[in-house]
Amino acid sequence: MSSAAQSSNPQGGPRPAILPVADLPVTERGGGARTIRMVTRELGSEKFLNGITSFKPGAAIPLHSHNCEESVIILEGSAFFELDGVEHPMGRYDATWIPAEVPHRFRNASDTEELKIFWTYASVEATRTLSATGETRSIASEHQAKR
Repeated sequence: MSSAAQSSNPQGGPRPAILPVADLPVTERGGGARTIRMVTRELGSEKFLNGITSFKPGAAIPLHSHNCEESVIILEGSAFFELDGVEHPMGRYDATWIPAEVPHRFRNASDTEELKIFWTYASVEATRTLSATGETRSIASEHQAKR
C-alpha cells in the first residue's frame, strides 16, 4: 500500500482515501507504456479499478478486450483509438466507453509528445484478453507494483 491518506468510515468497511499520484507505485509495462494504479482492490475498492497509463511517443498497446466495461479519458497528448479496424483520433479530455468483450487499443498519435490516459474498469475482477494470442490476464496482475 502506498502512503495514500485514509480516513475512517463511520459506516464500517473500506475507508475513503486521498491518492497523491507522486506517492503511488509505477509499473513499467514494456513497449513504451507505464502505469500508475490508483483505486484498487487492495485499497478497498469493491466495484471498480482505475489508474493512469503513459505512452511514449509512437507507443501503442496490442489489440485486446476486457471482461467488463471500460472508460478512458485522454489527459494529455493525442491518441488514435482503434475500434473495428478503424483508428479514431482523440484529444485532451475526449473519452471512450467500451462494452465488455469489444476489441480495441490506444496508440500515441505523436512522434514527440507523451500520451496520458485515465482508465476505469467496471470490476475489480477486470481482465485483458489479447486478440492476437487469446491470452487472458487479470488487470491487477499486469500492474504489479514496481518502482
